[in-house]
Amino acid sequence: MDVLYGLHPVEEALRAGNRPVDRVAVARERGKDARMEAVLALARAKGVRVTTETRDQLTKYSRDERHQGIVAFLKERKLLVLEDLLALVTPGGRDRFFLALDGVEDPHNFGALLRSADGAGVDGVLVPERRSAPLSGVAAKTSAGASEHVRLAQVVNMTRALEQMKKQNIWIVGLDERGTPDYTEFDFRQNVCLVLGAEGAGLHDLVKKTCDHLLRIPMAGSVSSLNVSVAGAVVMYEALRQRRGNAPAPPPSKPKPRKGLGSD
Repeated sequence: MDVLYGLHPVEEALRAGNRPVDRVAVARERGKDARMEAVLALARAKGVRVTTETRDQLTKYSRDERHQGIVAFLKERKLLVLEDLLALVTPGGRDRFFLALDGVEDPHNFGALLRSADGAGVDGVLVPERRSAPLSGVAAKTSAGASEHVRLAQVVNMTRALEQMKKQNIWIVGLDERGTPDYTEFDFRQNVCLVLGAEGAGLHDLVKKTCDHLLRIPMAGSVSSLNVSVAGAVVMYEALRQRRGNAPAPPPSKPKPRKGLGSD
């Protein structure tokens, strides 16, 4: 049984309806307020049992004192596989936009990236089976409930998964502080998978070699790079700006052959 906590994550889990909610527990010490009452009304409308318990008990359930007086218990989420994402039919047949996380292990970064992915219209997120933050209550709360809406697929080997995406004519674009060109110079109005590396270490060597392009975010200050969740948000929203249809085309760049298509 998964545990979600916080008003936004619990509300979005109820709204999404992607998996059954067993019950919702609220703190006895918390007074009535409009936000809480709205979430509890939604739970009751969905036929979900609501119980009242002590704040200390909710802290034990969530392992976090910042539960805002509400905890939900849900059936464990079953993650998708890569084939589920590749079979996705987008509205109007528009080009697909995916995000791959190559070793993001901090649940706060993971949750923040899921929130940005949802807001930027990402069609699905790939995570490796190992070296990845779990879809925990911390990640769900940081995502403000977006984790319940994002399509999330787990892969055994990230490099092989990216190669498989190439065979579906999806460009693999990594973010690297030594990359070129700048992220604003890449045309995201095509089938693209943006790949982000681990905190501090960046992309793994094999993943980096698999990327068709390595983009960079120019830095004007003293540090050489941004936090992975911030960097990911910057690039995802540039992609959204371009893909909305009213953005000017990026400056033309020298054509680059697709790397590794058809490789074993």
